[in-house]
Amino acid sequence: MNQAWEVNFDGIVGPTHNYGGLAWGNIPARRNRGKRSQPRRAALEGLNKMRLLMELGIPQAVLPPHERPYVPLLRALGYEGSDQRVLEKVARGDPELLSHCSSAAAMWAANAATVSPSADTADRRVHFTPANLISQLHRSIEAPVTTRILRCIFNDADCFVVHDPVPAAIGLRDEGAANHLRLAPLHGRRGLEIFFFDSGEPFVQQPWLHRFPARQSLGASLAVQLRHKTNARCVIAIGRNPRSIDAGAFHNDLVAMSNQSLLIYHREAYEPRAMNDIVRLYRRLTGAAPRLVEIGAEQLSLTDALSTYFFNSQLVTLPDGRFALIAPMECRRHAAARRLIEELTAGGLWNVAHFTDVRQSMRNGGGPACLRLRIVLNTRQLAAMHQGVRLTPRLCRRLVQWVERHYRQELHPADMADPQLLRESRTALDELTRITGLGSIYDFQR
Repeated sequence: MNQAWEVNFDGIVGPTHNYGGLAWGNIPARRNRGKRSQPRRAALEGLNKMRLLMELGIPQAVLPPHERPYVPLLRALGYEGSDQRVLEKVARGDPELLSHCSSAAAMWAANAATVSPSADTADRRVHFTPANLISQLHRSIEAPVTTRILRCIFNDADCFVVHDPVPAAIGLRDEGAANHLRLAPLHGRRGLEIFFFDSGEPFVQQPWLHRFPARQSLGASLAVQLRHKTNARCVIAIGRNPRSIDAGAFHNDLVAMSNQSLLIYHREAYEPRAMNDIVRLYRRLTGAAPRLVEIGAEQLSLTDALSTYFFNSQLVTLPDGRFALIAPMECRRHAAARRLIEELTAGGLWNVAHFTDVRQSMRNGGGPACLRLRIVLNTRQLAAMHQGVRLTPRLCRRLVQWVERHYRQELHPADMADPQLLRESRTALDELTRITGLGSIYDFQR
């Protein structure tokens, strides 16, 4: 059998990392709105997490930040003049719009796309559908550049297919892999792909019944399945519990995590019968039962799970086949979360737990798992992808030096109007494309 690995593609935190508090339903982001951020520290925290995975022997790669502030959107909305003049006009007339154009949210690569490995697809190619992210203005502008980046990295048509995003429509809201899990005996074996959607259209028709709006639609999930040519026996769509969304679980990866045939989820995440359906389909597909672990409120309340981002930990397979947990530092500091991790480690769910400090990202509502897109690649596919983004000790050192050269130590949302910040960001990104060999992927380079 052709060996396969789950490669973690982490988004590099961008130079304009700031606390704009733009995401409705993202409680940490709204809580920290307007506070000073530390872009340099944020990027280095992310690189430190990537280095940890690399040193554990897990294939690791990077996705570049997007250009911010994104002046092309402002021009499309009618603003004219030099870039500096455009920024001045928007800052004076619509500072909220400028904030949307300046968000570094593309760092959360779990929202970049949904990915189906070749073991699950009819044409035996890896399929990607970039997320349209239309629920939030600041994220909806990511899709074209994300598509361009993915097509640059995965440009071998014999191995990969990068689709266009699902059409931008209310009924086709798509937020990518943050609402998608896969269960399989091994990464390279056929698996069950689980699409989670936000319990349908009542969010749209009766918004007064819900605190926060739906972000993932069933229609988008079904479209991705059809595009990726996955066997119907390999797919299930599960509606999420609206109560967990109203509590602040704006994506499924805040209430569940998985690796191979192991799925850990909070009791309040879904209706009970959903797990029965997963067990039935997985058994029919593989001949064995998945390992499902339910976490109840008596072990960790939903509120504490969301405040610590326990379920946004990364579950990974080490080279020797053992499992490891990569948890946010907040879980170590929280008594109930730390106790739960100790119990699950002792119970053999994983062999070792590591804690990583990504506090700058956490303050904006993104933990360790938010920062990465999981892509299963076999030997041939791993060799066929663009190698300039694969993390090595040398690339890691170069990226640390690059961050220390170009990133500011502090930023306030009001600083987005500074034209010098735009120049600094473009200079940094231009150099990054040379370091990674990605070429002219940004609008300003064309």
